[in-house]
Amino acid sequence: MSAEATPSPQPSPAGRDRGPDVPSPLGEFARAFAANRGALVAAFVFAAIVVAAVFAPWIAPHDPVQQYREHLLTPPLWQAGGLAQFPFGTDELGRCLLSRLLYGARVSLLIGLASVLLALLPGVALGLVAAFFERYASPVIMRAMDILLALPGLLLAICVVTILGPGLVNTVIAIAVGALPGYVRLTRGSALAELQRDYVVASRVAGAGTLRLMFDTVLPNCMAPLIVAATLSFSSAILETAALGFLGLGVQPPLPEWGSMLSAARDYIERAPWVVTIPGLTILVTVLTINLMGDGLRDALDPKLRQAA
Repeated sequence: MSAEATPSPQPSPAGRDRGPDVPSPLGEFARAFAANRGALVAAFVFAAIVVAAVFAPWIAPHDPVQQYREHLLTPPLWQAGGLAQFPFGTDELGRCLLSRLLYGARVSLLIGLASVLLALLPGVALGLVAAFFERYASPVIMRAMDILLALPGLLLAICVVTILGPGLVNTVIAIAVGALPGYVRLTRGSALAELQRDYVVASRVAGAGTLRLMFDTVLPNCMAPLIVAATLSFSSAILETAALGFLGLGVQPPLPEWGSMLSAARDYIERAPWVVTIPGLTILVTVLTINLMGDGLRDALDPKLRQAA
C-alpha cells in the first residue's frame, strides 16, 4: 500500500500578492531629510528651542519682568563678575537675560506661526480661485497682489502697524499681509501646472465639481512647495518681528521680545556688549535653523532633487 502523498502547502493569496517591499512616501521623505545632515541637526536645535519656549515658566530662573536693582548690567557667568543666579547676565534694568530670552522665544515663535497661518490659508484659497477662474477672478486677484508686492515686506508691515497701532495682534496682521502675495502667486502657478495633467482631466470627465477639484484633487499635489515656502516664511516672520520690535512698532514692553530687547540695549553696546550680542545670536541661530530645515524639506519633497542626490 503506497503512502499517501502529503500535499505541499499552497502560498496564501496574501503571500502571492505581496511583491517587493516598496517604501512608503513618508519613509522616503524621512530618509531624504535625514540624508541632509545640516537640516537634521537644525531640526534638533529648533526642537530644543521650541521645548525651551513651551516650558519657559518652568525653565526660566526668574520672572522676565522682575528687576534686580542691585544687579544692573551684571555680566554673564563666563565673564569676570558673573553670578550663577544670572547665567546670561542682566540688562540695564537688572532683569535676567536668560529668562527674557526664553519668554521672548514664546512671543517670536507665536507671532511667526500665527502670521504664516494667517497668510497661508487665504493665500491658498485665493491662488486656487485665480487658477480655476483665470478669465474673471485671476486678473483682479493678481493685480491686487502686484500692488502689495510693490512694497517690500518690512516696509508694508511698518505701514500696516502705523495704521493699526503697535501690539501683538497687529504685528501678526502686518506680517501676514506682507507674506500673502507670495502664497497666492505660488499656489496659482502650481495649480495651473496641475490643471494640465491627465488626472485632473479624468476627474472633470468623471463629474467632479469645482470645489472637489480644488481641494481634493489639485491642492494635495501643490502642498510640497507650499510647505517649503511656509517654513522659509516662518524665519522671515521672526526677522520682521524683531525688526518691528527694534523700531518700537511691534510687541510693546514689558512683554519680552527679542527685537525690543535689542532696541533697549543699543545704548549699552560698548559698556555691556552681552545685552546686545546674546539676543542677536539667539535670533541668528533660530533663523538659521529654520532656513536649514527649509532647505532640507525642499530637497526631501522634490523628487528631482532626491534623484540627483
